[in-house]
Amino acid sequence: MPAPPAGLCDSCRHQRVVRNTRGSSFSLCERSRRDDRYARYPRLPVVSCAGFAPRRCWPTTDPLYIAYHDEEWGRPVRDDAQLLERLCLEGFQSGLSWLTILRKRERFRELFEGFDPQRLARLGVADVDRLMGEAGIVRNRAKIEATIANAGATLALQEAGETLTDLLWSFAPGPQPVPRSLADLPSVTAESKAMARELRRRGFRFVGPTTAYALMQAVGIVNDHVAGCIVRAAVEEERPEG
Repeated sequence: MPAPPAGLCDSCRHQRVVRNTRGSSFSLCERSRRDDRYARYPRLPVVSCAGFAPRRCWPTTDPLYIAYHDEEWGRPVRDDAQLLERLCLEGFQSGLSWLTILRKRERFRELFEGFDPQRLARLGVADVDRLMGEAGIVRNRAKIEATIANAGATLALQEAGETLTDLLWSFAPGPQPVPRSLADLPSVTAESKAMARELRRRGFRFVGPTTAYALMQAVGIVNDHVAGCIVRAAVEEERPEG
């Protein structure tokens, strides 16, 4: 195996590649192991890298938020109930932090019938009044009513021989440049504007272009994990080709 290129890690200042005492093999520091340039050397030993912290797209120490970033955000979702949940929760999130929604998500699922469109669409005025008294969710009548309406719109799609999955994924853009940082991410795109317009035409509510793009990011229609993020490559592998 040829010798990997030598150099210094920008963070820990360890040599990226270090000969052992016999000069017969090489090693990488932990940060450099995650550098795409060294992926061709999977069997090299990894040495300690003082102060190393895996890069994520946004800074957080909250375990719930870390798990969401690493295991959910940007992973492709192709299930109508799950997509309905994500769409409605993105609407509830408007004006709040996403972490607030995450902390309430299990209660949302309990009270909104697991976002099963058939069961959710049956909720009526009395149910809306009841939900407005639940402290475990975001108590916004318009958004609660929109969630029930969105379940009905999802059923209408299915009854017409379509799915929410196919509708949302039809707005997937072509290949996109890898964002270097969160500053490179748009809040609205041509595709999210078209998605919001079509969803509203189909009877969905609280789905403006910004909410539509946040949904696209969350369910893997786009991969907006930034360059160097510890899960970007894994997320990209899960996404459909083309």
